[in-house]
Amino acid sequence: MLSNIRVVLVGTSHPGNIGSVARAMKTMGLSNLYLAEPRCEVDGQSVALAAGACDILKDVTIVDSLAEAIKDCSLVIGTSARSRTLDWPMLDPRQAGTKLAAEAVGSSVAIVFGRENHGLNNEELQACNYHVFIPANPEYMSLNLAQAVQIICYETRIAHLAQEQAPTEVSEYPFAEENERFFEHLERTLLGTGFIIKNHPGQVMTKLRRLFTRARIESHEMNILRGILSSIEKAVGGKK
Repeated sequence: MLSNIRVVLVGTSHPGNIGSVARAMKTMGLSNLYLAEPRCEVDGQSVALAAGACDILKDVTIVDSLAEAIKDCSLVIGTSARSRTLDWPMLDPRQAGTKLAAEAVGSSVAIVFGRENHGLNNEELQACNYHVFIPANPEYMSLNLAQAVQIICYETRIAHLAQEQAPTEVSEYPFAEENERFFEHLERTLLGTGFIIKNHPGQVMTKLRRLFTRARIESHEMNILRGILSSIEKAVGGKK
């Protein structure tokens, strides 16, 4: 199950951080590391700071975007500060670990960490099902990247060990790529009905994305919604 949990680093700029993250992952039994849009290469410094976790660096997956890194994941949790213009479903590290461990039983899941200097941008955060916030000392919130990864990986491992004692049934959720196709379909349909005006879209789609993300739609429910959208498009097209 732990192999279904991928740690995704977005825009990492220091090779030493990649090695330190690999070390943090391996101590908790995780091995699936993705680098999305890295701004540096895995080098000797990475190997040195990996401290024996070089197998993770050897098997690292490098992709051009966050979308590519998570496209086949049914659950994506992004690390975030609380101060955002649009609230998103928020978890603490323990809740995040529980969800990651539970859903990784049946499919790939991802925990996403942003750039060292400014984290994930709003578009990247909106690609996540949940955000996780580490409640550090508000007077000194100086966690580095590897420390943050270690905290989430630890909570995930603890949840995994507890789950082994009492396994639970997991629902089937659509992959991130399927979610994006749904939101594209929804926007296209709303543009067709005139509910959204192309030149003045406002925040409608952002708010709808938040609504459906918070609801956590299962795969069969999304199929129903896609069918409804198709029937609306057909009806609108017939009237034209």
